[in-house]
Amino acid sequence: MKLATIEYEASEQTALVLEDGGTLLLLGRAHGLMTGEPAPELSTMQRIIDGGDPVRAMLDRIAAASPDEAVIEAGEVRWMSPLPQPVQIRDFGCFMDHFRNARARIQGIPVSEVELPAIQLERPLYYVANRLSVTGHGSEVRWPAYSKVRDYELEFACVLGRGGMDIPREHAHDHIFGYTIFNDFSARDTQLEEISTGLGLSKSKDFTDSNVLGPWIVTADEVGDPYRLQMVARINGEEVSRGTSADMHHSFADMITFASTSTRLHAGEVLCSGTVPTGCGLEHGRYLEPGDVIELEVTGLGVLRNRVMA
Repeated sequence: MKLATIEYEASEQTALVLEDGGTLLLLGRAHGLMTGEPAPELSTMQRIIDGGDPVRAMLDRIAAASPDEAVIEAGEVRWMSPLPQPVQIRDFGCFMDHFRNARARIQGIPVSEVELPAIQLERPLYYVANRLSVTGHGSEVRWPAYSKVRDYELEFACVLGRGGMDIPREHAHDHIFGYTIFNDFSARDTQLEEISTGLGLSKSKDFTDSNVLGPWIVTADEVGDPYRLQMVARINGEEVSRGTSADMHHSFADMITFASTSTRLHAGEVLCSGTVPTGCGLEHGRYLEPGDVIELEVTGLGVLRNRVMA
């Protein structure tokens, strides 16, 4: 099941994605046509997630019926982030070859000579992103004036359907509601300045619409094995990056268990994979220019497309 948040008829609505995104089923309208009753539990993606199994059963009934009067063309809507304001966004570093490639570029040494810190191999480390600076598929991302090096990052993410604290690894995947694509736009020149201080990331990742999620959430049951997905990036239609989720050194179960250690996680949180190897300009030297269209495609999750503006 593919679930989207859209703007339609000047209001935020949730929808079931049909025909690979060509048409959409408005969930609230469909429920009203079927029952004659409103469905506040379908009004936002967060409420759908919070609703658990009863709401999932409701979605299954709506999908089976799919009343024609609730079906609209995708061209009539504005895509929003599936979660317009996620409860939280944590961005992990799960692909070690991404860090090896990046360090080799920055330090001017062969990849074979890069040694990563032992803690990076042992733990799925992360930073907390700005959950209030999120946009979706099809939006234009205006680059901050303080940066001239525009970069994308090809990632995907899980969305938690259940929270918890000290979640055992063997039960961690049971907490996943679904998956979506994540583009972690990065001001690389600013980032290099910031990491030299040892204080971590700041304005290199934190600017308007710098976190892009979408185009929709695919429920975990439909994705199946998340570690067999091809991940591709294109700039203006030309392929520039290709990788696979099979190369993840840390799994989503690792991420959930680590993040929940002595910390309560909540339904609706987004945990991002980190960049797939070759999945950003820093690794291969091709950055974005104003007007470029960047597309991120992940098997089964769709295509996330945005234009970068000056």
